[in-house]
Amino acid sequence: MTTAKERIVEIVGQQPDDSSYEEILRELAFARMIDRGLEDSREGRTISNEAMERRIGTWQE
Repeated sequence: MTTAKERIVEIVGQQPDDSSYEEILRELAFARMIDRGLEDSREGRTISNEAMERRIGTWQE
């Protein structure tokens, strides 16, 4: 298992040398969101498309 520090070093290392601080932070946040989503999926913490459509429908009212 990769540690958080190792994952951060990996992501930062993949960025272009002229990346801004904000761009690097955005990439780190994006990678974390993906990791969390995959973890949720593995743990069965998902909902159907139909349920999501109903939720979105309530936001539009």
